[in-house]
Amino acid sequence: MVPTWSMRAVTSQDSEWLVALKEAAMRPDLERLGVWDPDRSRRRLLEELAPASTWLVLAAGQRVGSVALRPGKDEESLQHLYVLPEHQGRGLGGAVLRDLLDRRDDPRPVRLLAVRGSAALRLYARHGFVRERDHENGIDVVLARPSELSPTATSAAPSPLPSY
Repeated sequence: MVPTWSMRAVTSQDSEWLVALKEAAMRPDLERLGVWDPDRSRRRLLEELAPASTWLVLAAGQRVGSVALRPGKDEESLQHLYVLPEHQGRGLGGAVLRDLLDRRDDPRPVRLLAVRGSAALRLYARHGFVRERDHENGIDVVLARPSELSPTATSAAPSPLPSY
C-alpha cells in the first residue's frame, strides 16, 4: 500500500539532507559498477540543484524523497527521483512519478539518466519510458518518455500539491 505523501518545494536548508538522500539511494548501484565517489556525488548534486524545479517528498510529515523536473530547450529533464531505501518497494516512487507526469502540460518528451542495471529502470519502464541509448559516461542509460504519452494537465509545476 502506498503511504500517504505530499511534496513541498526544496529550500536552501534542504541541501545537506539531499546529499545524504542521494548517497543512500544511489551508492549501492554506483558501488556495484565500481564508480562510487562521494565527493563527486555531492558536488554534482549541489551544482545541479535547481530549487525552483525540485521538490521534497514527505510521508507522515517526514522527508523521504525528492524529485526534480527541469525545463530544457527540446525536452523536460526528470532528475533526482530518490526515495530513502527504507521507504522503497511500497509504490511511493511510482506514485510520485505518476503524479508529476500527470500534472505536466508540456508537449515535449521527458528524458532522464538512470544507472545501468538499476532497479529504477523497471519503475521507469512501467511509466512509459524507453531506453534511447547508453550515455557516453559509461555508467548511465538515457531514457525518454515520448510526448504522446504525456497527458495534458492544468499545470507543469507540481505545486501546490494535495496529500495522497
